[in-house]
Amino acid sequence: MRHESLSSMYIQATEIAELPGFYVRIIPTASSLFDLSKLNLSTRNNIRAYTKDGINQPTPRYNNSILEDMFLEENAEYTGSTFANWKTLQEALVLLKVWARQRTSIYSHDCLNGYLISAILVFLTMDSGGSIINRSMTTRQIFRVAINFFATSKMWLKGLVIQPMKKRTISKEGIAHLLKTFDVAISDVSGHVNLAFRMTKSAFSELQDEAACTLNCLDKCRDGGFEELFMTKVDFGAKFDSCLRINLKGNSKVTALSFSSDDESWRILEKDVQSLLQQGLTDRTKMIRVLWRSTPSEWNIMDGFSEFGSSPLIVGVMLSLLEKSYRLVDIGPNPENRDEAIKFRKFWGEKAELRRFKDGAIAESTVWETETWERHTIIKRIADYVLTKHLLLRQEDLTHVVDQLDFCLLVGGQDPVSSSGALLEAFDTLAKQLRLLDDVPLKISTVQPLDSAFRHTSVFPPEPHPLAYEKSSQRLPNFAATCVRSLEVMIQLEGSGNWPLDPVAMEKTKSAFLLRIGESLEDRGMFVTASEDEINVLTSGYSFLLKIFHERGLVVQKQAGDSNIQSAPSKDKELFYRSQHSSMINGLHGIYQVYGPVVRLAKRWISAHLFSSFISEEAVELVVAYLFLRPFPFHAPSSRVTGFLRFLRLLSSFDWTFSPMIVDINNDFNLKDEKEINENFMLSRRSYEQNPYDIEPAMFLATSYDKSSEAWTKQSPSKSVLKRIASYAKSSAELLTNLIIHGQSGQYTWECLFRTPLSNYDAVILLHKEKLCRPHHVLFPAEIPNGKLVIQGKPSNDFHPYMPLSKSVVRSLHDTRDKLLVNFDPTAYFLRDLKCAFPVTFKLWHDSIGGDAIGLTWESSKKRGRDEDDEAMPDPTSILKEVGDVGKGLVRSVHLLKAPKLE
Repeated sequence: MRHESLSSMYIQATEIAELPGFYVRIIPTASSLFDLSKLNLSTRNNIRAYTKDGINQPTPRYNNSILEDMFLEENAEYTGSTFANWKTLQEALVLLKVWARQRTSIYSHDCLNGYLISAILVFLTMDSGGSIINRSMTTRQIFRVAINFFATSKMWLKGLVIQPMKKRTISKEGIAHLLKTFDVAISDVSGHVNLAFRMTKSAFSELQDEAACTLNCLDKCRDGGFEELFMTKVDFGAKFDSCLRINLKGNSKVTALSFSSDDESWRILEKDVQSLLQQGLTDRTKMIRVLWRSTPSEWNIMDGFSEFGSSPLIVGVMLSLLEKSYRLVDIGPNPENRDEAIKFRKFWGEKAELRRFKDGAIAESTVWETETWERHTIIKRIADYVLTKHLLLRQEDLTHVVDQLDFCLLVGGQDPVSSSGALLEAFDTLAKQLRLLDDVPLKISTVQPLDSAFRHTSVFPPEPHPLAYEKSSQRLPNFAATCVRSLEVMIQLEGSGNWPLDPVAMEKTKSAFLLRIGESLEDRGMFVTASEDEINVLTSGYSFLLKIFHERGLVVQKQAGDSNIQSAPSKDKELFYRSQHSSMINGLHGIYQVYGPVVRLAKRWISAHLFSSFISEEAVELVVAYLFLRPFPFHAPSSRVTGFLRFLRLLSSFDWTFSPMIVDINNDFNLKDEKEINENFMLSRRSYEQNPYDIEPAMFLATSYDKSSEAWTKQSPSKSVLKRIASYAKSSAELLTNLIIHGQSGQYTWECLFRTPLSNYDAVILLHKEKLCRPHHVLFPAEIPNGKLVIQGKPSNDFHPYMPLSKSVVRSLHDTRDKLLVNFDPTAYFLRDLKCAFPVTFKLWHDSIGGDAIGLTWESSKKRGRDEDDEAMPDPTSILKEVGDVGKGLVRSVHLLKAPKLE
């Protein structure tokens, strides 16, 4: 069916066995079956049951559907004659159909189809369409003209008429009536049929938005956007910032609707939902799209139309600026405007209240009070309230995909990002004190934070520690964390010509400055510990790790004739990279506020699947930055769930082997820069033909400060690891897409996205959760895998993640502070020791954020450096026993799943 209960049918034949996937559709027509006067769109009623107060109502949609069948052959013949012998127009039509089909929500019952696209192209070739398309144009030009017409043309406001100007049979009044009756008007060659009578206002708005996005892609993509426009699926879940599923089965609003009306009953309800949400969400959204499931091809007519009510209604919401979307108060009419105030109160009910604002104005309003970290749920709260109030829905009938992934970012039911304000204040206080130091030979000119917590991308930014304050005026809790994560801060000194040129002497000079700075801070009441390369400062509840960067460290090598920064001393080089990276990511977060939450989800996913050892957090930040800077064929995401889905898809589908990922955050790359990056990339792929697996970096990330991908991915991930990451990302993306559209089902839940299958490893090491430095960050305690238990260990009493702070225990605050373990992580030290003991025996996979399992995969014999004649590898059981011995006190058990292969 054409997704209509009162229209003619498409009779679909059985699939032809010789041509799988090929179907034949028989479309009935009725060329001269009815009197045209009985099908007048303005006055005639052809559905007797459709009345109002006993008076028959016009049925323009039903009448138009019959007229469509009557003039189908005439329109098809006229369209065919236009396309005949016009190859470029035919090719452009194919491109437009592919483009539309890839955008599932515009290639639908209420928007475009292939027939309508061909009719619009015919219009653009005619004088009535301004002859915008002519035979001198190429296929690409015709495609662009058509897309531009969809996006910007004012002709839509006047209606399109597919008739030559001199042979026009439809009057201006007739066109005006079509525009009044229908949302979009395209009068056919006969002048009797509106070909776009099914197109809704929301669908047309989406079509214009998609076309505008396509034009932007054509202009900005280097290859004309072929991959983005024609090869990438723009599906509902990835396109919209928020998806809402409404279960209407058995709802009284649905059962009360009649199938004997001019419009389909389910289409009427679509419009009601659309209207309610637009009225409730106002300018918080750029677009709201409501779609009911179309008729399935296997639907049996004998089942009746009531089956439509059993499928959920899907709503896509695209957010406007987050300042609007996340605001707490909606201001309504002034109470003096009585009629509008009554309407406002009737719509909002108990949520409406009269408020006086700071400027003295008094107005009706609604308030959506919430914690700062929960503001992304305001849209959900408004939509749920409006729909339950006006459609008599239960809360369980609504599933709004907004905060389903928040569970993996929370600690104790709260997002630790809520304490970021205190962290920034603590840093500002420290920075001011550093700049004011007057007893250091050179003044401190720059203080820059480098930790991801300062750029809003840390999964768990540190919270204030009770022992990290200068004074003990704070009331101490009963317990506090034993381990404190230090936040790295880079400082620069004012210029001086007395710095030594020798790299070793330069590092010694830095150490001397650090010691002097530490002494000065200690004199000012801070708690300082120093080492040769850095000093650690406890102040305002946080731990800061200070390091000195001097540009001379980068210049020394240039003076020796090498202009490549990669040859500079490693410490200065690393600080330079991190400084540049932090500045750029901070700037990006200022533009895209949802960037931070998306990165946090991405990092949590990377860690949850035990990839922490292989991909740095800076690399993850750059990949996420790419999907904001190059979002095509989408707009940049405005929600964390959508952004996370696109991250997974990007990770799994990007052509890492043959394409560099160019992350141009400041939009300052020119052709010379791009040429340099491509040359560096080709140089890195020179060995591909000899050994496809021996290329580095496998993940080539180019930025303005690192055009050779030296900073974050030079050594890792390897191609084999990257392939594994991409495979996991693809699986997770498919699951997430299904969860967004269809919801949880059986064992497939939102939590599954962050559960990793331990059966994919050759051996598994389980750790004592209570001996991890932050056991409260463990998402899911690891389950004991199927396999041979090799060793079982008892927990050590030497380390506890929490220390008691009761008065009877804390005699001296200074002595208690000495028990704080700064940057101590038992798992990290255990992994370090394993890599030293077994450098080529196996590969280790772990979760650096909060995991109590470590995966182990055996290295190949080539990697281990053995020839076939060498002695056999030691028994894997004995190796794993040694592993348990290395981690004694931390290791709970070791399990062998697969023995190493002998190659």
